[in-house]
Amino acid sequence: MTDGMNKYVKYGLVLLLSVSLILFTQEIKLLKNPESTPVTGMTILGLGVLWLFSMIGILISELMQRSSLKIVRDFPILGWVSITSLVMCLLSNTFVEAIQAVDFLSITTPILTFAGISVANRLVDLRKTSWKIAIVAVFVFMGTYLGSALIAELGLFLASK
Repeated sequence: MTDGMNKYVKYGLVLLLSVSLILFTQEIKLLKNPESTPVTGMTILGLGVLWLFSMIGILISELMQRSSLKIVRDFPILGWVSITSLVMCLLSNTFVEAIQAVDFLSITTPILTFAGISVANRLVDLRKTSWKIAIVAVFVFMGTYLGSALIAELGLFLASK
């Protein structure tokens, strides 16, 4: 098998692991809360559709690396996967129905886990940044929290009238 094909097999297997984790998470959620989204054949189809859209996005991203336009070459894989998903879901309502059978929170749990692992792998790089970034981060978090609280208070105030 060539190196290029080997790379796509690895991508496919990682995506298969991700889809399996989503299915596992949905099953565990169903055990804890029997009223949550059940696992059906449509759920399996929805996970297959998500896997397919991800693989198509990866392939498009690899093809776009040959483009002469820098903006197209630098466009992230996530963007290609999103565009692929959007176009395919606009073409057929079957894709939308299949994806709806997958519980949203079951998707976010493995994604956040992968994000945490990727950040943890770069802690050495984070240590090399200036201590001033911590001050900026604290102010960004406080501003986001206070802004969200103010918007929520405004919403509650307007809803009570």
